[in-house]
Amino acid sequence: MREYLEGQLKTVWPELRVVARAANGIEALGMIDTEAPDVVFLDIRMPGLTGIDVAARLASGARPPHIVFVTAYDQYAVEAFEHSAVDYLLKPASLERLEKTVAKLKARLARPAEAVPAAALQALLAQLSGAAPAVVPAAAPLQWIRASHGDETRLIPIEDVIYFQSNDKYTSVFVADGESLIRTPISKLREQLDEQQFWQIHRSVIVAARHVAGTRQDFRGRLMVQLKGRPEQLVVSRNYVDLFRGM
Repeated sequence: MREYLEGQLKTVWPELRVVARAANGIEALGMIDTEAPDVVFLDIRMPGLTGIDVAARLASGARPPHIVFVTAYDQYAVEAFEHSAVDYLLKPASLERLEKTVAKLKARLARPAEAVPAAALQALLAQLSGAAPAVVPAAAPLQWIRASHGDETRLIPIEDVIYFQSNDKYTSVFVADGESLIRTPISKLREQLDEQQFWQIHRSVIVAARHVAGTRQDFRGRLMVQLKGRPEQLVVSRNYVDLFRGM
C-alpha cells in the first residue's frame, strides 16, 4: 500500500518529495519527529500505534502537519471527516480521489496561517477513537534478550535492561555491568516490549521506566532523562515530551 500510494502521488503531485516511509505507528512517529514533514499520510490501522494514536501525539504539538488518513473503513470515515480540516482516502485510493486530496493540501500549504487547529484535530480524533476498528493483537512482551557481548552471547532478563539505543545497524542494550548488541532494529524491538514498562523517548532510545530518576532541561532547552545511579542523560525528543508532564 505504501508503494502504491507513493506511485499514485508521483502521478498527481510530481513536485512532492517523500522524505520517509514507515512500517508501523511507532516508526512513523520517530520519522515525523526527525523529518518534520508538511504532510503525513497515516493508515488508521497499524501495529504498535494506530494512525489515530500517532495523530493524537502530533496534535499536541504547536504546529501539527497536515494529516491524511488512509482507511478501508468507509462506514465511519465519511461521517467523521465530512466537515473536518483533515482529509481521508479509502483503500485503494483512486487517482481521481487522490487529485481532490492533493488540491486541498496544496491550497492549505499555500496559506500557512491556516494550519489545522490542534483543538479541531483533537476533537476529530476523539470521534474516531470511538469508532475505529481494533488494532492487530500484540504478541506477549519480551521476557529475555539474546545479545552479543564481545565474543560471548548473553541471555539478558528484560528486567535487567536499563535502556536500548539505536547503534548504526545494531541496537545497544545497556544493563548495570555494560553494553551488549542485538541486530533487531529499535522500531521492531519497540513492538515486543511492554509499553507500561518501557518508554520510547526518542526515535533511537527506549528507556526502562523503573530506571528513570527524573528529568531536567539542558542549556539548549531540551528535556533530558536522568537515570538512577548512572551518569549519562538521555535526550527526550519533542514528540515524547508529554510522557513526562507533571514530573
